Amino acid sequence: MCGINGILHLNYKPVDENQLVKMRDVLEHRGPDDKGIYLNNNIGLGHRRLSIIDTSTAGHQPFISENGRYIIVFNGEIYNYQSFYPELKSKGITLKSGSDTEVLLRLFELYGMEMLHRLNGMFAFAIWDTLEKKLSLCRDRMGVKPLYYAIHQNTLFFASEQKALFTAGVPLEISENGMEEYVFNRFVAGENTLYNHVKKLLPGHYMVIEENGKSTTNRWWNLKEQIQNHSPIIHPKKWFEETFFDSVKLRMVSDVPVGVLLSGGLDSCSILSALYHQNFKNIEAFNISFSEAEHNEFHLAKRITEEYQYILNHTQLENDNLYQNLFETTYFQDEPIMHLNEPHLLAIAKLAKPKVKVLLSGEGADELMGGYVRYKALKNPSLLKVISQISKFETFNKKPRYDKLFRYSKINSDADLVIFNGSNVYPEDINLFYGNKNKPENAYRHQILQEAQELYPKDLQRQALYFDQHTYLCSLLDRNDRCTMGSSIECREPFLDPRLVAGLGTLDSKWMFTGKKGKFILKTTMKDKLPKEIIDFRKIGLSAPWGKYLTEYPIFKEELNSFAKSEMFDMPFLENINGSKIVSEIQKGNTKIIPYIMPLFMFHVWQKNYQKKFV
Repeated sequence: MCGINGILHLNYKPVDENQLVKMRDVLEHRGPDDKGIYLNNNIGLGHRRLSIIDTSTAGHQPFISENGRYIIVFNGEIYNYQSFYPELKSKGITLKSGSDTEVLLRLFELYGMEMLHRLNGMFAFAIWDTLEKKLSLCRDRMGVKPLYYAIHQNTLFFASEQKALFTAGVPLEISENGMEEYVFNRFVAGENTLYNHVKKLLPGHYMVIEENGKSTTNRWWNLKEQIQNHSPIIHPKKWFEETFFDSVKLRMVSDVPVGVLLSGGLDSCSILSALYHQNFKNIEAFNISFSEAEHNEFHLAKRITEEYQYILNHTQLENDNLYQNLFETTYFQDEPIMHLNEPHLLAIAKLAKPKVKVLLSGEGADELMGGYVRYKALKNPSLLKVISQISKFETFNKKPRYDKLFRYSKINSDADLVIFNGSNVYPEDINLFYGNKNKPENAYRHQILQEAQELYPKDLQRQALYFDQHTYLCSLLDRNDRCTMGSSIECREPFLDPRLVAGLGTLDSKWMFTGKKGKFILKTTMKDKLPKEIIDFRKIGLSAPWGKYLTEYPIFKEELNSFAKSEMFDMPFLENINGSKIVSEIQKGNTKIIPYIMPLFMFHVWQKNYQKKFV
């Protein structure tokens, strides 16, 4: 697990070593254990290392092939790297290290990018070919590891985080389209970002850039095709249990301690249970608790760790500590936070840092197996139309969830029901609250929706899962990566094993949506392995009571008053909003406007803490 960066001057001028080193070292939190650079005329590669596999100097990067032709900088883990040892040995290859980086580069030498399909891992890497003078950038199937790039002043810059690009001199300019997507959809989907000039390499893609600037991008992993070409799963429950348990076991491959990010919910408890039933000992689990019962799952985390005789570490985050973590996560995130639990994840990573270097997370289970309540609204769209026409619904929609359902029911098209299923702000809200009649346009969202419609015609629930796997889940994975790496911790997601992702996509919907809470296949698999109260407990997730924070914590009350006068309300499409008025509404206890306010409040915090550092 590391931070990578690089510079390729397309006009052939030599790379400035100081510029390359500054880019590398702004990512020190991603790799405090080691650092290195490769410099050769117009190409420069930088690396910060968090030593996980082969912690010796043999794993130093940039890593150069034995014949000197290829240079790699690699971020991530190839969990099945040892399975290639016999094959490499049979070809007369003797490895000089115990690192997965060397295995990856050897496979690339033998097979080129065709080797990607054989990898089980999370990765973002860059390989420079000194003979053909071309740079290959690649990203894992689901986008667990980030990779950003920009072409500025005839130069390609790339890095694990945007701040490295800004440090190199790429201008920090807010994209108007990106800003609209952030406010209305919570994140920018696809290759675009919040910024002009800065793009993401898409998950499951690789890009080849020649020295003259010519580039090609290839989609090396297509989930739709993987599902369509998958062999039938005859015994789904047996298949799921074997594959899930093996995935958890595979993600324990490490030369340093591995712990579990334990919320107390079904997903993370299932990971802990899979470890226990495979005889892993002395596991450290890490949990954050809340004083509010409706947000707290600590008692479940305590129950399961005591039963398994594992070690539970826990913390709370309130008042000034919450405020400090909010500003820190804003810096690590490079964008305004969107999921609103980023400070809490950072707190867990800080708690874990003295004891482990790796955390297993339950991320991805909801998007793969239908774990969100919001998917239920898509089961019978005709009922939504009925709800939208019941005027009396207004009398009992004071609860945020009912209010959200009522607003969601106003959506007219099936396509928008899927696209906005993971949003808090819907098309009609855009006009009413922001005075802006236009929905954000994003071609990538529509491309993914079309794939989902072709794969699951007329099944809006399954379309929403596929859609989320390419959009919403990507934002969650980016959040996980930034919050854990902010404390130099690697995060691994067993549910995102490619065998599970593709296989689950082939199963009948009953394995997802049977019962009240979704994830039927996970619950049936774990029901004899977990306490009943964990199986039956209502879903909370890592939610946080921001309404309370803003109105009761002194430091947040002060920040809310500052927000009322923020310069952001002079920006396009926000100029119709009266900051003082909406703050007054919050202070009066109007919780219904919280979904509208939080993206704006977090943008204000980001602008204050992050933007001014790089402008």
